[in-house]
Amino acid sequence: MFCLLLALALATVASAQIRGDVTAPPLLEVRGAETPIVLESARVDGEIVGGLARTSVELVFRNPNRRVLEGQLQFPLRDGQQVAGFALDIDGKLRAAVPVPKDKGRQVFEAIERRGVDPALLEKTAGNQFKLRVYPIPAQGTRRVRLELVESLAREGGDWRYELPLAFAAQARSFSLDLVSAQKPRLIGLSQQTEIASSAGRYRLALRSRPLGDALSLRVPAAATPRAYTQDLDGERFFLAEVPLAGARQPRALPASIGLLWDSSASGRKRERASELALLDRYFRAAGEVRVSLVRLRDRAEPAQAFVVKGGDWSALKRELESTVYDGATDPGGWQPQAGIEEYLLVSDGLFNYGQRRFPALFAGQRLYALNSAGAASDHDGLRALAQAHGGRLVAWQRAGELDRAADVLLNEGPQLLAVEGLGTSEVVADSPFADGGLLRIAGKLRDRPAKLSLKVRDGDRVREVVVPINADAPASTFPASLWAQYSIAAMQADPELNRAAIARLGQRFGIVTAETSLIVLDDLADYVRYDITPPDRLDEFRRLKAEGNNERERSRRQSLDRVAALYAERIEWWQRNWPKGAPPQVADEAKLRRAQAGAHGNVQRSLAYAPAPAAEAPVAAAAPMPMEAEAGLQRITVTGSRIDAASDKAEQDAEAGAGAGASIVLQPWQPDSPYARRLRQAGADRVYAIYLDERDSHATSTAFYLDVADVLIEKGQRDLALRVLSNLAEMDLENRHILRVLGYRLMQAEQPALAVPVFERVRGLAEEEPQSFRDLGLAYAANAQYPQAVEALYEIALRDWDGRFPGVEEIAMAELNAIVAAHPQGLDTSRIDQRLLRNLPLDLRVVLSWDSDNSDMDLWVTDPNGEKCYYGHPLTYQGGRISDDFTGGYGPEEFILRDAKPGKYKVEANFYGDRQQLVTGATTLHLWLSTGFGGTRPHEQKVTLRLKDRAEVVMVGEFEVK
Repeated sequence: MFCLLLALALATVASAQIRGDVTAPPLLEVRGAETPIVLESARVDGEIVGGLARTSVELVFRNPNRRVLEGQLQFPLRDGQQVAGFALDIDGKLRAAVPVPKDKGRQVFEAIERRGVDPALLEKTAGNQFKLRVYPIPAQGTRRVRLELVESLAREGGDWRYELPLAFAAQARSFSLDLVSAQKPRLIGLSQQTEIASSAGRYRLALRSRPLGDALSLRVPAAATPRAYTQDLDGERFFLAEVPLAGARQPRALPASIGLLWDSSASGRKRERASELALLDRYFRAAGEVRVSLVRLRDRAEPAQAFVVKGGDWSALKRELESTVYDGATDPGGWQPQAGIEEYLLVSDGLFNYGQRRFPALFAGQRLYALNSAGAASDHDGLRALAQAHGGRLVAWQRAGELDRAADVLLNEGPQLLAVEGLGTSEVVADSPFADGGLLRIAGKLRDRPAKLSLKVRDGDRVREVVVPINADAPASTFPASLWAQYSIAAMQADPELNRAAIARLGQRFGIVTAETSLIVLDDLADYVRYDITPPDRLDEFRRLKAEGNNERERSRRQSLDRVAALYAERIEWWQRNWPKGAPPQVADEAKLRRAQAGAHGNVQRSLAYAPAPAAEAPVAAAAPMPMEAEAGLQRITVTGSRIDAASDKAEQDAEAGAGAGASIVLQPWQPDSPYARRLRQAGADRVYAIYLDERDSHATSTAFYLDVADVLIEKGQRDLALRVLSNLAEMDLENRHILRVLGYRLMQAEQPALAVPVFERVRGLAEEEPQSFRDLGLAYAANAQYPQAVEALYEIALRDWDGRFPGVEEIAMAELNAIVAAHPQGLDTSRIDQRLLRNLPLDLRVVLSWDSDNSDMDLWVTDPNGEKCYYGHPLTYQGGRISDDFTGGYGPEEFILRDAKPGKYKVEANFYGDRQQLVTGATTLHLWLSTGFGGTRPHEQKVTLRLKDRAEVVMVGEFEVK
């Protein structure tokens, strides 16, 4: 797929500049292509201004295959490199991408993709990782794409170094390159004759064939005095100042006490741990004598361990670090800074993906140095911002050969920017307070010209002032505005959750791809209007169509709320009926059947009319009628036999003490039959975790493996280890909502709603177009006693117009909302809620089925004591059992409800009808919520998780027994 090759080109640029060398890109097989994609042409345009460069790569690819292809690849960019633009050919012309909120971009992409037209999406995943998604690549056709990068150049002596890897264009049938520079460049290592032309004070290098070698390397003279550039944009004037800052580096004073925060999560296995220990060895030898408090960070922080280093001997601490087991996700919180510690060292890749993901606030004066050996597979920007916000800095390297440089950054210090004061300026921000390469870059907004900056710089033991004038004749440039936004966003990365909205605003305004902003290209102007995305052109037509659409959207919202109210009214009417509890009449006795249908209400809506099941089954158990009560009277669930979620003994004892009728639920246990699962089950409790570590490398990419191991650990009483193993799902694919949903469900099942809430909050951000994202979050909020937030999330389901593949989910969510309001009437403001939806409907029995795989069809079956099966083909039973609409497009929920339950047994089954996508867990994971007394004063519930692998597979979930 062409986007694979394009992203490879960028990845080659990035990785080469990270390493300081250039290598050929790795060979990749193109999935689904019988014949390789052909690179027809490659064109590169670049501009170098001072220590900044902009590079545009335009590629044309041909798909020689007879079928349409789709592409996706994640790729890294180096520190200081940023995507500045993206364009895709639409009807033969390049159409520029426009910025959108990240969650909206993904939702729009997938919605349009289902229609088979041409969206393209460029988004940031974690750290400085980017993902490019393009669909479709036409059969036996071409696609043209252009990507633009801006970067801060590395300094080498008195020159700026510009590197352009060319291996990506090795097979291009045609190649051209044009580079423009304000200073005369010097070519390094180019084997062919190349002329550099000069015109109007600018220098131009032009090539019309690919040069020999894997890279084009330029050196451009760097200015020895401060220089400023300006840019006018949208009525504002921005500036960028480059300030050379000479000064010798010298050893910094090391502390007598440190805190060592050691990231021990599963991703730590990918770090350069040997070089991390080597760097710490240099640190402790330089410190001599120091007290160390070691805290391991995983899914939960471990208690601090104390060590004393004397004479640089840290062997005891080193042995402890070498014994670390790397497992689980990463929560940076859960520990308390100690007042006596002067400096913290955080050794991590910065991929904080679990819990609240908030780093604790340090005491005043405590420094933080972040040590990162994970390279591009890390949150470089976040770690740098976090360290600089606490008076320290990021120390990053990728291989042992870079250890000397890393040690220099950690142990020595040069000139450092302490403060900036501006005259005629505002919102001034520095790229970094450290003059790496002997240069500071500072950007801001100009209020007047001429203006000046006064920099307070610490240089060794003295503080000096550096004045930088910004004169009226400062040259214009295309860099200042976007770099000001980029520097501002980078500073906010110290607390990205707190600054989420500000990051999103800057990213959208300046077209910067961030954790909150993506770039998207759409095919049709109507889609820009439909999804309220401002296009790059045809703006007058867009505004006219948008104004027409606003009124239509408001009408649609009102119609959606009316539709939900009508659905809930049907539920209320069903609940108000007195359903017969005797034996159902024979089909032949039509008069008796009509009387049973009418009940106490005479004429009944068609939706409530009873029709006998197509084929009657033998009764599960027959019993006398049970009188209807004002509130559901079933208050006890007893789970017997082996079970996955192991309800607490106390909960069962509390249920046993309840008065009134009781119901027992016997669950059918589900156990995997794989060799590793049998090995785990047969082991003693003290050996299960060790066996898991032994098996892990063989199943590291299998979500089902972690689920199975967690189940066994819970069964054997190893709850904390089970939660650690389960948290690995957060590390597997940082933006896969299907996997995160499974993780959230399992945390809820393990009675850990505080951990489930942030997981479901991430899912909502990833999939706001799916009502299940709001329902799952609302139920997690309720389980975590966050009742106002629960009501807000569930009510959102009633307000939106969902895709037709999610039928009836609004009715289920409104029943759950009312149950929460009824159980917690104090302190809940329901004035915003449509009064037609505010009515609690208590139930004797309720079963809810949901699942984790999109585009899949699961069916809930419940057979009552009359032998009557309630399912999508027979949604209403004689005694009033009711099942919700059939979900055939993914997730569910499907709900069985019964107001007053006839005594006897109720069999619950699940049927895997089929799926239309690759399953994320190797099997569809079903989640069943069985409850009695739902909506009443003493509800009781039980949840269970099962997995189905084969279509047409039917599994017995369990039985209610009403006594």
